[in-house]
Amino acid sequence: MRRGLQPEALTVAAAALALLGGCAGGAPPQGSGAPPPTAQQTALERYTAYAGPPIDRFTWLGRFYSWEQLGRDRLVVFTTPTDAYLLKVWSSCNLRFVISTIAVSSTGGTVTARLDSVVIDSAPTGRMVCPIEEIRPVDYRRMLADRRTSAQQSPTPPHDQR
Repeated sequence: MRRGLQPEALTVAAAALALLGGCAGGAPPQGSGAPPPTAQQTALERYTAYAGPPIDRFTWLGRFYSWEQLGRDRLVVFTTPTDAYLLKVWSSCNLRFVISTIAVSSTGGTVTARLDSVVIDSAPTGRMVCPIEEIRPVDYRRMLADRRTSAQQSPTPPHDQR
């Protein structure tokens, strides 16, 4: 039997996480009022740059190759090693607390925006059904090719010649 945290424990846990989060990022650069982007924000920007316009649906055969959480209401799902979709769920959902697994509803092997949902096991709230608001295909092959090209073109540091 799983037991939930009592409200007092949730408050203490939230305060501890806030303190740890404040310490983990380090000091922002001098003169900039904004904190540095998180790894999720950076990943979301990277996937968004390669995402096409919204589509109504995509074919899904019931298993994901992988998935990555990209913030409160975004995630990317891979149906194959190179077929990726950026999903936006309703803002009332909070994907930040996904424990380890997700599921996606579908009809006849098709996931449809505004009809299907991402189902998560959430630490503070238990099972949550998050309707899919938007689906955008990600040109993951181009993203990988651009990253390879960028890595090949980056200058190598000079050798120390003592």
